[in-house]
Amino acid sequence: MNEGVVWINGEVLPVDAARISPRDHGVIVGDGVFEVTRVISGHPFALSRHLARLERSAGMLGLESPDKNLTRRAVAELLAACGLKSGRLRITFSSGPGALNSVRGGGPGTLTVLAEPYEDHPPEVAVVTLPWARNERGALTGVKSISYAENVRALQRARDSGAGEAIFPNTRGELCEGTGTNVFVAGGDSLLTPPLSSGCLAGVTRGLILEITEAVERTLPLSALGDASEAFLTSATRGVHPVCSVDGVSLAACPGPLTAAAGQAFEDLLSKTFDP
Repeated sequence: MNEGVVWINGEVLPVDAARISPRDHGVIVGDGVFEVTRVISGHPFALSRHLARLERSAGMLGLESPDKNLTRRAVAELLAACGLKSGRLRITFSSGPGALNSVRGGGPGTLTVLAEPYEDHPPEVAVVTLPWARNERGALTGVKSISYAENVRALQRARDSGAGEAIFPNTRGELCEGTGTNVFVAGGDSLLTPPLSSGCLAGVTRGLILEITEAVERTLPLSALGDASEAFLTSATRGVHPVCSVDGVSLAACPGPLTAAAGQAFEDLLSKTFDP
C-alpha cells in the first residue's frame, strides 16, 4: 500500500507535499475533533456512526462540521489512492487558521484523512489504573477532541509499567474509561459498563456491544475493575479486547465467558456488514 498520501481539503497529495498552516488551531491549541476506525477488506468500519459522532463532537465545540458527503468522498478517495485493505483510518477536522492564542480565526476548517496498516493487538491486555481523574463535567466531556496530551501521558505511564492501557477514574472516584477505550466488567452474571454520565466517551464499539449483548450501563467504583472476575476493553481497532490483569494482579478469567460471548457477537456482526 501507499502510506505516503493524505487527503487534505479537497485533494489527495503526497504527504511530503501536504501543507497545513502553522497558524492552524489544530496545531496551536488542539482545537479540533477526530475519528479513527478500522479498515476491513478496504472498507471503513461503521463509518456512518463515526461520522455522526464527528458531527456531534464538532457541535459540542461550536464548530460547523464538514459535510458528511464530502467526508465520505474524502475517505473513498484516500483509500483508493493508498490501496489499504486492512488497518486504521483517521479523519481529523480542526477549526483552521487562527490567532496565536485561543481566539478562532472564523475561517473554514481543515479536513484531513490518513490511513495506515497496523499490527494486531495481542490477544489480551494488562491495564493500570491512574492517579489522575477525568473531569465528567468539563468542556471536552463527551468530545472526541484532538487535545490528546492527557491520554499520551497516561498511556506512557502504562507502557512504563509494562501494561498496554491506562484506566481513568472520574473526579468522583468512579470507573470511567481508558486513554482510547471503553471498559466492560463482569458483575456477577451481568456485563456492566460505566454510563456516559461518568464522563466516558460514547465509543462506537461500546454502543454496538450494548446493542448486541445484554450489557447494561451502571455507575461503578474504580475498584470494580480490579475486583471483577473478568473484564474487557472496546475500541474501533481493538474490538473486544480481554483484560488479563489490573495493576499487576491477574483477573480470575481471561477471557471469561461473558467476554468470549461478547467477542463472538462482535465478530458475527463484522461478518455481516461493514456499516452497522
